Amino acid sequence: METPHHHDPKLVRTLILDELFDQSLYRALREISPDKDAQKVLDELVQVEIQHLAFWQKFFDSTLDTLDLGRRVKLRVIVLACRLFGTTAVHLILEAIEVYGVRKYLSLWKSYQGQPLGDALKGILMDEFKHEDTLVTQLTERKINAEKIRNIFLGLNDGLVEILGAVSGFFGAFGDAVMVLIAASTTAVAGSLSMAAGAFLALNSEKEVKTTESLKRQFLGEEAHSADMEEQPFGSAVVVGASYFAGAMIPVLPVLFGATNAVISVLTAGLVIIVVSTVLAFLSGMNVRRRIVMNLVIITAAVIITYAIGIAAKTLWGISV
Repeated sequence: METPHHHDPKLVRTLILDELFDQSLYRALREISPDKDAQKVLDELVQVEIQHLAFWQKFFDSTLDTLDLGRRVKLRVIVLACRLFGTTAVHLILEAIEVYGVRKYLSLWKSYQGQPLGDALKGILMDEFKHEDTLVTQLTERKINAEKIRNIFLGLNDGLVEILGAVSGFFGAFGDAVMVLIAASTTAVAGSLSMAAGAFLALNSEKEVKTTESLKRQFLGEEAHSADMEEQPFGSAVVVGASYFAGAMIPVLPVLFGATNAVISVLTAGLVIIVVSTVLAFLSGMNVRRRIVMNLVIITAAVIITYAIGIAAKTLWGISV
């Protein structure tokens, strides 16, 4: 490229630092991964990220080559998680990084089509698509179900938000910790059973539909696709129900240990929702900050609305303990 291109400094910084972060992460994971195949993939990714970084530095005529504090902290946290949880975590991290990269570059390509930056993004996107396919294949071969892991965190999120709202409403209506504990615990159990049953019925119905379609194709002499499903109805129901109940217990435990109002439950739930939102956003390739803000807004609205309903019920219908 003969001449540098000038764009928003924030965009330039993001593109260069993201490539530098990915390169640094892949190098770090290469050092701690015991899986030979994963090491090979990581070696390939490091080389590609070196090319991408050099490309953007030349494209924007930039000498930026040092990670900022936020990315350095993020890098250490991810590497620590991979040390703790091993190969499964490494594969999930790789998949999440590639998904985020594809979404980011597609969004930029859409905005800059017909411009030099849009043309430059085409080559980067081709690399990203190839890497994603490679990583998905690696995950499939190892039977790592990323969707199931996401479902665990979604279950935690649902249980936490729903029962936090219930705790707030019950405190507004009853004002008595014992009654709140009984009512919230009962609601948590009922909710987890309902979620488990819903997951079981949904997957069981999907399995029946696939089986019917497979038999239909066999009858017509067509090529029949396997009706086997990676997610089994009963196992998935247990996972969904258990994760929902675990999330539901987060706002209930402060009451169990002596809280006399909803404040501690709200603060505890807020801290946990930040962690859960971060994990969910990262695994899904979403903007982490946007996901955290969205969930915090949701739980704030849930607390305010349910507490107001509890107060109204107590005032209008004379609920008392």
